[in-house]
Amino acid sequence: MTDLLSPTGLSSTGLSTAGSSSAGAGPDDGGGADAVDVAALGELLLGKWANVRREARLLAGRPEVHKVEGQTHTEHRQRAFGQLQFLVEHNAVHRAFPRRLGGSDDHGGNVAGFQELVTADPSLQIKAGVQWGLFGSAVMHLGSAEHQDKWLPGIMSLAVPGCFAMTEIGHGSDVASIATTATFDPSKDEFILDTPFRAAWKEYIGNAAVDGLAAVVFAQLVTKGVNHGVHAFYVELRDPVTREFLPGVGGEDDGVKGGLNGIDNGRLHFDSVRLPRTNLLNRYGDVDSAGTYSSPIASPGRRFFTMLGTLVQGRVSLDGAAVAASKVALKIAIQYASERRQFQASSDTEEEVLLDYQRHQRRLLPRLATTYAASFAHEQLLEKFDDVFSGTRNTEADRQDLETLAAALKSLSTWHALDTLQECREACGGAGFMVENRFTSLRSDLDVYATFEGDNTVLLQLVAKRLLADYAKEFQNVDFGVLARFAFGQAADLTLNKSGLRQVAQFVADTGSVQKSVLALRDEDGQRALLSERVQSMVAEVGGSLKAAARLPQAQAAALFNEHQHELIETAQAHAELLQWEAFTEALHGIDDAGTKKVLTWLRDLFGLTLIEKHLSWYLMNGRLSMQRGRTVGGYINRLLAKLRPHAVDLVDAFGYGPEHLRATIASGIEKERQDEAAAYYRKQRASSDGPVDEKVLLLKQKAANRRGSRSMPS
Repeated sequence: MTDLLSPTGLSSTGLSTAGSSSAGAGPDDGGGADAVDVAALGELLLGKWANVRREARLLAGRPEVHKVEGQTHTEHRQRAFGQLQFLVEHNAVHRAFPRRLGGSDDHGGNVAGFQELVTADPSLQIKAGVQWGLFGSAVMHLGSAEHQDKWLPGIMSLAVPGCFAMTEIGHGSDVASIATTATFDPSKDEFILDTPFRAAWKEYIGNAAVDGLAAVVFAQLVTKGVNHGVHAFYVELRDPVTREFLPGVGGEDDGVKGGLNGIDNGRLHFDSVRLPRTNLLNRYGDVDSAGTYSSPIASPGRRFFTMLGTLVQGRVSLDGAAVAASKVALKIAIQYASERRQFQASSDTEEEVLLDYQRHQRRLLPRLATTYAASFAHEQLLEKFDDVFSGTRNTEADRQDLETLAAALKSLSTWHALDTLQECREACGGAGFMVENRFTSLRSDLDVYATFEGDNTVLLQLVAKRLLADYAKEFQNVDFGVLARFAFGQAADLTLNKSGLRQVAQFVADTGSVQKSVLALRDEDGQRALLSERVQSMVAEVGGSLKAAARLPQAQAAALFNEHQHELIETAQAHAELLQWEAFTEALHGIDDAGTKKVLTWLRDLFGLTLIEKHLSWYLMNGRLSMQRGRTVGGYINRLLAKLRPHAVDLVDAFGYGPEHLRATIASGIEKERQDEAAAYYRKQRASSDGPVDEKVLLLKQKAANRRGSRSMPS
């Protein structure tokens, strides 16, 4: 097995071209050869928790945790559950838990290591996430020290496999409206847990169908006739010996799904299940024996969001796992594209390498650029997460920033992973469709990432509402003069952009020169201005459209928001894209090696200009770009692709995934062997007088002979 603890962390395929490639010198790249320091770049990508990632990759490379393709869902479930014990035995899942119970209080390291499990088997990763990242974390973050001491040891050791029962059939992302109730009975000092109708059944619950012995169940807490909103309760589900449901608890198996079939998802329902009062996880809300409710957070709304905020690590984990899956897909596809040959375009004897075709570069390299941006953004998210959960920076503003950042980045990275897996699959042709090459299996398993731990569209709406709230705060308690200056600035902006004056100014600045247009777009400050101005303009526009909502009746306000929902989502997505671009740019400033920095700058530019090209209609319609500059975007992207082409394999080698993580035949070097064998065969054939003659060659010779004969005949 590859020694991933070696300084380079390179693939053991022997296919790395580190230091051997040189950029195609373009008119504006300064000339000369530029090489990527693959080892140093790999270290940068490993980030703050590099050692944890190395350890996790060593474990993920073990065959004991790999997915076995073709198993039935029953077999896959049994294997995945056994693999959980393997993780326990190798101390892979306890980093975030308290030191007094055998953990290490390392929240960032825990997520960094956890996300690497996606390369082994996404089912294993998510099943582990259910057990320790959701079930265990809910007890740890929502319960008291007594709850932790009582229940966490069994959860950590897997003696008590468990569930995280939040989602209901009738309420997915709208957690505040779940219908399950926990009503306090002071005469027995117990809560009575009920799912009053079918739509209140807990649905899609991992470990519910077979393995779960207990669950953290979310329900509306009712005491003394008052509903205090959603709270979490520790509930025993099954007899640990017979594995049968306990009285009042029922459930069903969800059966075969579109992916992640190593997880036994199921439904749960409760009929007057009695729970001791002390089973309420009471960090943010408690009930005494008389039924009196108390909470350290007076506002019901803020209390609800604080409780849910403690569980944000699921979104952080999915963001990182989606980035890791994108890296694996691109390593496989780009390695294959650097070896696979197809069609004789520039030679009569040699076929073209796929990656030399511009269209193939267009398919893969912009997605590679986006993956780098998402990777750097995830590292910032992970550091923010660790700051909050370690208590280093844990103010209300810090928690809100974390929740907003996690929602924004999880949405973009999970959509990007699905898009990348599909494009890589197609780019590898029929070979990409074979299960042995991972794309189809990974895509089916990651499909649900876009909708669990928060549907991406709903999450982006939350991000947009945060942007609008921040926008509104800027104008609280300001005097008339400030508002007047802002209004004047908006008017000036409209005059400049809508009238075409900005376009005229750009045209004059460019003096009709394509080269000057390119330089303006390539400039870091120019890209930042275009991306940030788009976000600011969109926030201001939708904010202006919705400013009347606060004064309208509820139904009319809701209708007004609905009219602008699409703009809200677009605004949030633009904000998330800007965050990724800024993270990439910040990472560039920390690179010392000149060659690596130059190549990564090209890659960052490719990411930025791909975003501008994607939204080019907005920039043109809103007067942010002249037609002159708009026309140069695609051309400069093509030039960047040509310059990045020689470095493509280096850039994916820097991800540090070896064959034990890729497990794809087409990325094993076998294609190069086949192509070399074929080339040697044809060379030998051409050198031999015994080889067959191509019919087209004979026809050309015949035509030439006919022409010579016609010229020699007397007139």
